[in-house]
Amino acid sequence: MSRRRDPVEERADDATDLYDVATWERRGPLDAVASGIYRVSVASARLFVVGVALLILVAIGGLSALTDPQIGVLTALSAIPALALTVYVRYSDVTSNEPLSLLVATFLLGVLTANFAAVLNSYTRGLFAGLGFLGTVLFFFLVVGPVEETVKLLAVRLYAYGTDSFEAVVDGAVYGAVAGLGFATIENALYITQSVDVAPATAGLGIIGAGGGITAIRALAGPGHVIYSAFAGYYLGLAKFNPRNRGPIVVKGLLIATLIHATYNATVGIASGLIGFATGLPQLPAFLVYVLIYDGIFGLILFRKIRRYNQTYRTVHEDEAAEESVVESEVTEFDP
Repeated sequence: MSRRRDPVEERADDATDLYDVATWERRGPLDAVASGIYRVSVASARLFVVGVALLILVAIGGLSALTDPQIGVLTALSAIPALALTVYVRYSDVTSNEPLSLLVATFLLGVLTANFAAVLNSYTRGLFAGLGFLGTVLFFFLVVGPVEETVKLLAVRLYAYGTDSFEAVVDGAVYGAVAGLGFATIENALYITQSVDVAPATAGLGIIGAGGGITAIRALAGPGHVIYSAFAGYYLGLAKFNPRNRGPIVVKGLLIATLIHATYNATVGIASGLIGFATGLPQLPAFLVYVLIYDGIFGLILFRKIRRYNQTYRTVHEDEAAEESVVESEVTEFDP
């Protein structure tokens, strides 16, 4: 989309100086000061958000994965499936590979912004407690889904989105997946920390054994976060390159991610129970079956979307290469 221009700029010729009339660029000292203040303000806002998130992380005990080796091992094990899916998303990107430093930064921001969701979820849960099962479903659709998908998208928006490396729509899916991995990792760490008895009597291998069940459950839940935020990230990428409709596109991505996320939360318990009843499987295997079916369906939709982008990318680049080849051939043909 071309930049909107003032009527003066539209009619003026290139020789007319329109600075401070209809156009603007840095010229004088005051312009430089204004630009500097703006950059500092934006950077300060980002640092403030990160700082508050870090304080929340410390307050709720989210650093246990670093300070307690046993919790760290369980957290690392629980993140392996989500990490594998994230790596697959990254390498399915047909455009240039994203810098590792930027991926790590997005992961860390995903860890930090997740804490906003932890606080908001905790404080709003009680509002739905009196409504029973309906309240739980409403909580998933009105709070958990929207809040968690928004903070994961915030992790991408804070840094990666504004860099030159975010140069294609599909990059949004990659960074969204990485933010989802960060979110899943810290969420797993918090669940494991809360579920494992860390008393001295259960130290060492005892903690590993005690946390095996919750680790397995979180390992199965983790890839979902990658899929949800990859959807939202893809539409964030689409929004970046369609500024006229940026708002509605971002909202569409968040709605898709929220609906998939909240539907999973609302159905996983009932569906796992039905699978266990129908097949005789224990709770954990029945849960695994449902997760594989659910994540498999939406993972396939996501990868078909990425594949469509990749195919279109290859097609337009092949057409461009063919046109250049024709032009070169014509020039050579008429050379003396």
